[in-house]
Amino acid sequence: MVLNMGPQHPSTHGVLRLELITDGEIVKEVIPHIGYLHRCFEKHAESLTYQQTIPFTDRLDYLASMNNSHAFVMGVERMMGIDKDIPKRVEYIRVLVCELNRIASHLIAIGTYGIDIGAFTPFLWCFRDREHIMGMLEWASGSRMLYNYIWVGGLFYDLPVGFEERCRDFVEYFKPKMVELNQLLTDNQVFISRTANVGVLPLDVAINYGCSGPMLRASGLKWDLRRIDNYSAYPELDFEIPVGKGLMGTVGDCWDRYKVRVDEIEQSLRIVEQCLDRLQNELKRTPDFDPRAKMPRKTIPKAQDYYVRCEGAKGELGFYFMADGKSEIPTRVKSRGPSFNNLSVLPEISKGVLIADLIAIVGSIDFVLGEVDR
Repeated sequence: MVLNMGPQHPSTHGVLRLELITDGEIVKEVIPHIGYLHRCFEKHAESLTYQQTIPFTDRLDYLASMNNSHAFVMGVERMMGIDKDIPKRVEYIRVLVCELNRIASHLIAIGTYGIDIGAFTPFLWCFRDREHIMGMLEWASGSRMLYNYIWVGGLFYDLPVGFEERCRDFVEYFKPKMVELNQLLTDNQVFISRTANVGVLPLDVAINYGCSGPMLRASGLKWDLRRIDNYSAYPELDFEIPVGKGLMGTVGDCWDRYKVRVDEIEQSLRIVEQCLDRLQNELKRTPDFDPRAKMPRKTIPKAQDYYVRCEGAKGELGFYFMADGKSEIPTRVKSRGPSFNNLSVLPEISKGVLIADLIAIVGSIDFVLGEVDR
């Protein structure tokens, strides 16, 4: 039988259509059909200045907007040669908001994964805790989800007075909640039965398909661009890189992909605390600090082709720029969304599984269609 799963299906996480060729309950082949949510990002970028494009980067992976604009802005700053002039306080605020956004994105991944498999409570808990982060980021930027906060050469605005204290309160509140979530879901025998040894992604296959982020690390490779490229303030911060160990089944199975995200949340909390320590001590706010001081009047980089990448919530997020040296508008901008590569491996790891297991595999990839269709 040929079955259509999606494009409007609660488990396809957006408008994705999966064409399943089945033999009874067994999936023989999966053919993903994409293109239902075209964002035209690359065309927008060719008709707007670098600074005007930042709101559109937010709409790629809209669950981790800060990470998208951070990557884009870093690329433009390096092309302009001003990346070394960015004030330390700005860099630390950028890392702080990006890591908060990463936690929010992983909470959605974990919560919706629970509900895909039939566990309702973790979904409600994750969304409850994510709401605190959304409130803080809205306080900083004025927007709930698409922030337009990180600008070329600086920030839209400094953090509001009292932000650091409220953020620290959140960290203290959230740590015991993660312990509860682990008891509820990570060590849950039903959850383990549904995810261990399901959708195993061998490391060589992950590399050949260009997978990145938690998807690649769950297959056992310590590859994190925050450590490898050492960009922004990350070289000065202390954190671990979680990898899949196959504790409940095989290395690279659905449970490992889930567990890497849970562990990453804990590491992001460590980074947030270190950022807060610096922002409240040696980098604390002063009345004369202006986060827009280093913003260029005109953004005209030298003629060049340049590729920049950063560790987004889903994996390696890259932007390839072509600048002609005369205009504020790039000749071409190509976006490399990690979700696209991560999703492309789906037919490879779904052969011969049950339809119910396919739902578990799709949920474990954690993709966003805004980034796939761009």
